[in-house]
Amino acid sequence: MRMLLQGNLSSCAMSCYNHSNPSTFLLMGIPGLEATHFWIAFPFCAMYVVALLGNFTLLFVITTEPSLHLPMYYFLCMLAGIDLVLTTSTVPKILSISWFRSHEISFECCMVQMFFIHSFSAMESEVLLAMAFDRYVAICKPLHYTTIFINAIITKIWLAVFVRGMDLLTPLMCLVSRLPYCGPWIISHSYCEHMAVLKLAYGDIMPNYVYGIMAATFVVGSDSIFIAISYILILRAVLSLSSRDGCLKSFSTCGSHVCVILVIYTPVLFSYMQHRGQNIPVHIHILLADLYLLAPPMLNPIIYGMKTKQIRRQVLRPFYPKRSRLGFYPH
Repeated sequence: MRMLLQGNLSSCAMSCYNHSNPSTFLLMGIPGLEATHFWIAFPFCAMYVVALLGNFTLLFVITTEPSLHLPMYYFLCMLAGIDLVLTTSTVPKILSISWFRSHEISFECCMVQMFFIHSFSAMESEVLLAMAFDRYVAICKPLHYTTIFINAIITKIWLAVFVRGMDLLTPLMCLVSRLPYCGPWIISHSYCEHMAVLKLAYGDIMPNYVYGIMAATFVVGSDSIFIAISYILILRAVLSLSSRDGCLKSFSTCGSHVCVILVIYTPVLFSYMQHRGQNIPVHIHILLADLYLLAPPMLNPIIYGMKTKQIRRQVLRPFYPKRSRLGFYPH
């Protein structure tokens, strides 16, 4: 019996090494909630539609309205574009799993999806840092704002965000794609998440695990530290103002950005805690992971639309044409 077991293990090992790259993976969706997949997909679809409409509206309003061609709104366009990529790279597949039982995803598509999810999540964090720096200069160095945030600098910031996100995740994708995988190739997740795919790998995954932790810590850790420093300096500058109206105006200009930071970083914190928890149900972990890619893209345009008067005016203009000519809008 022992020899037979050893023979089966060795044949499995040979099979894994001879077929290191499977042709397809199977995505389970939300394990434990298979019976409710059909109904869970409806709120997911509604959130996706709201995210698409909100972010496309932001992009359209900002690009077509000359008065919004300012650095703060350019960074908001970057954030909207990243949110569209994050949701579109995952939600259609989640919906097809729930409604059409289309669980298969090719190995190449899985690697591409993983790359988009993790690289654009890193870019999202970097854009938040750029927006925090924008608010710091606008409040603490207002006389230098127009000389610092010229179009050339904004273009360089955009390129830095793009290159940094791509460069950090490219080595990780190379490590993942070269691993041998042992069947059955079933991913216990709704999308190709890095750690979920690694569980199928046969061989030493420690380099992948270490690099993934280092990349996530570097991106989220460094960005959050610099964002915190920016807002400490902003808070100190605002509290030193003698005018109460000036304080309120300064806090108002930062309110939207702070809300977006909380919306994006709070799910990251919960995910970090879940990976280290012992008694957290798998279906709750995956539900929160799905919401992490859906909730921020849905809420970000709503937050900016409600709290930014210039954007709200442009969005409401078609519905109040007479009032818009006179400069009156509902508050």
